[in-house]
Amino acid sequence: MAPTPPSYLAIDLGASSGRAVLGTLQRLPEGWRVATREVHRFRVPMIEQAGHLYWHVDALWDELRTALAGALDTAPTLRSVSVDSWAVDYVPLGADGAPLRLPYAYRDPRTRGRLAEVFRRIDPDALYAVTGIQCLEFNTLPQVVADLMDEPAVVARTETRLLIADYFLYRLSGRPVAERTMASTTQLFDVRAGGWSREVIRAAGDDPARWPAIVNPGTILGPVLPDVLPATVRGTGHRPLVVASCSHDTAAAVAAVPASGDEPWAYISSGTWSLVGAELRAPVLTAAARRAGFTNEVGLDGTIRFLKNRTGMWVLEECLREWAADDSRIAWEALFAEAAGSASGQVIDLDAPQFGERGGMVAKLAAACHDTGAPVPATRGETCRLVLESLADSYRRTLEELAVLTGIRARVVHIVGGGARNRLLNQLTADACGRRVVAGPEEATALGNLLVQARTLGDLPDGVAIRDVVRASAQLSEFLPVAVPAR
Repeated sequence: MAPTPPSYLAIDLGASSGRAVLGTLQRLPEGWRVATREVHRFRVPMIEQAGHLYWHVDALWDELRTALAGALDTAPTLRSVSVDSWAVDYVPLGADGAPLRLPYAYRDPRTRGRLAEVFRRIDPDALYAVTGIQCLEFNTLPQVVADLMDEPAVVARTETRLLIADYFLYRLSGRPVAERTMASTTQLFDVRAGGWSREVIRAAGDDPARWPAIVNPGTILGPVLPDVLPATVRGTGHRPLVVASCSHDTAAAVAAVPASGDEPWAYISSGTWSLVGAELRAPVLTAAARRAGFTNEVGLDGTIRFLKNRTGMWVLEECLREWAADDSRIAWEALFAEAAGSASGQVIDLDAPQFGERGGMVAKLAAACHDTGAPVPATRGETCRLVLESLADSYRRTLEELAVLTGIRARVVHIVGGGARNRLLNQLTADACGRRVVAGPEEATALGNLLVQARTLGDLPDGVAIRDVVRASAQLSEFLPVAVPAR
């Protein structure tokens, strides 16, 4: 009897939904591929209490355990499990290893205006020279400063802080660590030295001892704790390994960009946020990069994700949430069909601060059109079209900045993540940027997570790269520019 192909579980936590994807590595005559199967999908609950926004990590933990049980039902010999998530938010743990409070969500208003306090404590040019991270109000650093100012009693009891994915890896394995790609997003990390910047942490007013040991992507943390396993599995003696793959979801997605390396390329990780950037061998820490708002985050194998955070599908997600109050049957497919048949040619700046805040999104779009003299959308389709064209124009501007800062002009743009299925946005992006667009894989984050696990456990043969397996596993679509608008 042939041996059972190895399987792995990737739990991918997005800012609006989570999914658990089972991946099975297969060797075919034409090469290696990974077959994927979604075993669980769930909502990521953001809750509001006393005017603050929090992540309901206890509810998420229940979902993770359900996902693990479902994966073990399907693949009883499951080799390993890993978790990835968004960055910047964290769970403070006390001396007993239990959370001291729910983690704030990065859209919580408590950090509004806190950058001024950050810059009072740390010079912004010096901060960027060390961390390479763009200064945003929701970064981990201003969140920590907010804690120090607003919750000193909680800070005093804080033994360690774990970022979201790393917190769930801790719950699975019992080992509290910071995976390097995730740690690099905090604005507390020395991007050249590759570890926590004790100087930045102290300058912020915090204690470096409150931050855990950093491990590389592809670190085995140990087997799943027995109490976490379903009762039906505990008696078998089988305990899947917990792997810190790439805890930051964008790092996992970029690891799975299906680039061949034959020509210069850039990527857009398209989801609630759009991350537009390039993969480099060293950080770009120039004053021009800081002024342009680019960030340097660690990727797989010591690479640097030189990128810029752009508003993504969040604006339409908020619009859909408002429209659904009047029409619960509205679906993305119908909305994009309406957009395809709607008037076009107008763009607004979706990266303006008001579009990052929750609530009243349709009215905010109308107000922005009014302020810029653009026609105010009269229908849902026109509103959607306005957002999609504005996203494409934002990508164009960011790619031009990227070319200037790196000296490399990408000839192909890879769009990965959930936005890769949006054919209208993909074509608008090709048209706006005047470049070939390759869309897919949609589940790039899960694929990157799974394949880092496979490589870590030695299941990928020497000479077989993660991106080789991605190209063999994913369905890709190509979009060529048919018009380059003059703007």
